[in-house]
Amino acid sequence: MHLLGNVFNCGLNLFTRNTLKIMITFHIFFIAIIQGITEFLPISSSAHLIILPYLMKVSDQGVIIDISAHLGSLLALVIFFKKDSTDLFRGLIQFFFFKKEKKEFYLFLKIGVATIPVIFFGLIFKIYRLDIIVRSIEIIGWMMIVFGVLLFYADKFGKEKKSLEDLNFKHAAIMGLFQAFALIPGVSRSGITITGFRIFGYRKYDSIKISLLMSIPTIILSGFFISPKILEENNISVLAVLVTFILSFFTATIALNLMVKYIYSLGFTPYIFYRIILGLTLLYIAYF
Repeated sequence: MHLLGNVFNCGLNLFTRNTLKIMITFHIFFIAIIQGITEFLPISSSAHLIILPYLMKVSDQGVIIDISAHLGSLLALVIFFKKDSTDLFRGLIQFFFFKKEKKEFYLFLKIGVATIPVIFFGLIFKIYRLDIIVRSIEIIGWMMIVFGVLLFYADKFGKEKKSLEDLNFKHAAIMGLFQAFALIPGVSRSGITITGFRIFGYRKYDSIKISLLMSIPTIILSGFFISPKILEENNISVLAVLVTFILSFFTATIALNLMVKYIYSLGFTPYIFYRIILGLTLLYIAYF
């Protein structure tokens, strides 16, 4: 009996370890897909990356997986808006060589102005640990609903007049402040900036394009700030990192194509409905 008990315990431990391993693998797999889909849609990727471990009852996926997922989606964005991304990079080069007469230089400068508030408030969030305080299901639920409703009204009453060429420093600075609100999970960086651009009368397509161009330095800088935490992690799987990067890239590419393809036939309505339904669900979980 003692021998049978040992065999049973060994079998149970092996089953538990294998089940946990499968769960963790599935979790990382799912994280990559969710990140790719939600990063550029106005539904808050940060909220989903908080909700997912909570619902699956697993520990946080770790910094290296987060960075891999963000880099995959960033590459998808750069390729999708290849011309504008190239102009932004040229503007960066011209900035260092003081070639101020070029239009790419001013595009880079405007995107840079829009990035400053995120850096400033991001540091405040880190210093005072506000990033931990706002990671609650209740806050995410309310932000999903409130900013979903704002997106609805901005898109419904916003005019189709302005394009990327009409972006000025005033609008860039205001959108930078809007973008800083997205440090609160559930707000959505793309969602609140698209809302702002629609209020200012930018066309739907250009609202998406400028919003996503603004995300390039934000993603790079956020990765830079959290990258030192990689040194704290052990047992980093190269395969997991690679799979996360590839899945995030492909799912982000699909999400971008679908959003732009159907922006004038469906508008932002599907994302607004999704935000409100998810928000109500989270509030139900938080309060009941």
